[in-house]
Amino acid sequence: MSIRLGNSCVNCKKYKDHFCTLHDTTVGMQHTCDSFSMRAKLKDDPNCVTCSRFMNPTCANPKKAAPGMLCSHWAPQEVA
Repeated sequence: MSIRLGNSCVNCKKYKDHFCTLHDTTVGMQHTCDSFSMRAKLKDDPNCVTCSRFMNPTCANPKKAAPGMLCSHWAPQEVA
């Protein structure tokens, strides 16, 4: 099975912090529209700063985690 990005609002250029700037309304992962415009690319800078676990209780190495570092538990942030 392959993994693909869905046409959900979180992958759209008009999405910002759970808000659609085109339709001026709150949106989530289950939403999309006919004006969907895919982001150009995912963040391709894997390090602690771009990890969704950085500075959170789920960080595997909280005492060592720092900008520029990478571990095997890296998880990309939701928003690219």
